[in-house]
Amino acid sequence: MIRLKNVSKFYKSTKAVDDISFEVKEGETVVLLGTSGCGKTTTLRMINRLVEPSSGKIVVNGQNILEQPAEKMRRGIGYVLQHHGLFPHYTVAENISIVPNLLKWSKDKIINRTRELLEKLQLSQTLGDLYPSQLSGGQQQRVGLARALAAYPPVLLMDEPLGALDPVTRVGIRKEFTTLDELKRKTILMVTHDVQEAFELGDRVCLMDKGKIVQIGKATDLLFNPINDFVRSFIKEQHFQLELENIFINDIWSLLPKAIDGTNENKISPENSLWQVLETVSARQQGFERFVSINNNDKKQIEIASLMAAYTQYKNSFNHE
Repeated sequence: MIRLKNVSKFYKSTKAVDDISFEVKEGETVVLLGTSGCGKTTTLRMINRLVEPSSGKIVVNGQNILEQPAEKMRRGIGYVLQHHGLFPHYTVAENISIVPNLLKWSKDKIINRTRELLEKLQLSQTLGDLYPSQLSGGQQQRVGLARALAAYPPVLLMDEPLGALDPVTRVGIRKEFTTLDELKRKTILMVTHDVQEAFELGDRVCLMDKGKIVQIGKATDLLFNPINDFVRSFIKEQHFQLELENIFINDIWSLLPKAIDGTNENKISPENSLWQVLETVSARQQGFERFVSINNNDKKQIEIASLMAAYTQYKNSFNHE
């Protein structure tokens, strides 16, 4: 769906992006991660032709982006900015309907789509007549996302979409993103400098440094098979929590003890992360309570000691691959 081959961007003698190649498959979310100046935002902007590549090839939806008018190409790509990018003199409804109007949708279709997106993004219908300055930061960011999604683009580019929000709002919206059905059907390339955000939202993470791709893979690849010291140092401070957030009960299922039928059972989804489960068990376990996870006809006992033992065994398995 998105493919970059040997793409570079030069500013005089400076290489902002240096001969990178990667692909985002249909329906996949890839996150470009790295510090400021590593080239991740420039890479994103080249895909939308807000920055023209100096060399290389970029293909979106099977078409070379340089072989079609930029304005037409952009209408098939949703774009979410860090500071929402809403037009201050347009109402919320008018901001959301910008691309549908360019595509000459009917008035009724635009109204229905706007209402649908407001509902899906947990925004009151009454906000449609307000202006961006009358909204909170979280509301503005949701409207920015609604605008990007309005015309059903198959591809979505997100440039630090939560970067301008306070930590509490940021965490809340991040959780909403993971459950929003509209995003589950999109091919998404996202930029962030937040490691936890990248690991939580990305199917794969592309870590960049000095214009180059250092390592690309699943969160567990970077955690358990870092390619060099740069990768290790980049995630070092949050390593333990990231491991627990990216290992799920399903991953360690075969390493957990079988449960014996009993009373006072608290059921835990096998899709929960170890971090979620440990928080739940630690907060609620009072000696007589039992925690189990059920997958089809199989039932596993969930206890802190057995979870940590399984976690250690699972983690060590990567060292022998």
